[in-house]
Amino acid sequence: MVNVQTCILIRRPRAEVADYAANPDNAPTWYANIHRSQRLTAGPLGTGSKVAFTAKFLGRELNYTYEFVDYVPGERLVMRTAQGPFPMQTTYTWTDDDGGTRMTLGNTGSPSGFSKLAGLFMAPMIRRETRKDLQKLKTILEP
Repeated sequence: MVNVQTCILIRRPRAEVADYAANPDNAPTWYANIHRSQRLTAGPLGTGSKVAFTAKFLGRELNYTYEFVDYVPGERLVMRTAQGPFPMQTTYTWTDDDGGTRMTLGNTGSPSGFSKLAGLFMAPMIRRETRKDLQKLKTILEP
């Protein structure tokens, strides 16, 4: 089981940080490994929305679909995928903190097959990558 949580303080209002981070159209700008996103459901984002992502991880291109399973704008977003060798749940939370926003990014999953062997090494890699991603998000959103 992989369970990684990272957080960062971004000196911007919570609504602004949450709106930008929760918008899957923005994912390729702040996630280093994601280079394409495509909404698969029409209308505003909400529980049940589906988004396809293309990412590069461990030297391989991965295509996967996340479904929003819990979404409270400005507070929490939980996305889950069950496809592929590494079912994953990603959780964003946003809270007010010292005049800015504390964003927490959590990833949990249970690898199977080859990924199960790689699972021992995945948590530190995921932690390192999400720290870089959150730092990039901070750089984008802070003046």
